Amino acid sequence: MFRRSRELGPALLVPFAWTFVIAAHLGVVIPRTLFIAHVVMTVLLAGFAVTGRGDMREGVLHVWWRIIAVGVFVTLAGVFSFRVDAATLVLSGIALGGWMLLPAAGFVYTGRRVAGGGWIYFSAAAACLVGASLYTIGLFEAVLPLWLAGLVCVGIGQTVGILDAVLRY
Repeated sequence: MFRRSRELGPALLVPFAWTFVIAAHLGVVIPRTLFIAHVVMTVLLAGFAVTGRGDMREGVLHVWWRIIAVGVFVTLAGVFSFRVDAATLVLSGIALGGWMLLPAAGFVYTGRRVAGGGWIYFSAAAACLVGASLYTIGLFEAVLPLWLAGLVCVGIGQTVGILDAVLRY
């Protein structure tokens, strides 16, 4: 059961996480809840990296294991963004930007290596990059629909990519 949860969990956690990020940006989630979410995600990612290492030593899975391992530290930056006032923007930027771009790299690698469905992974990577760009432009220009569209784009792209991986493999 644990192995099955580890295999299927990301298909549920990825869309949930991006929905949560959108809710936080819209002010629906209070900072303390967001801090707790970062701590929980850090623990889940670390646990996944430790327990999944044996199954993720080669090929595409090894690249995703590395993304998860790096993601632990990216998410920790988000945890510390709530505790280090002087570096809040930098640390939260590392956390959010990291989770927009790390999976994009994984999707490109995956798309180049799989026998079928490569276009899905390239599309997911493109959605991450377009979304990150829209978010950044919208944030600096203070245009709510633009940064919101960026977050939605990243969330949909990553959800499609992970759902395909879970269902196909």
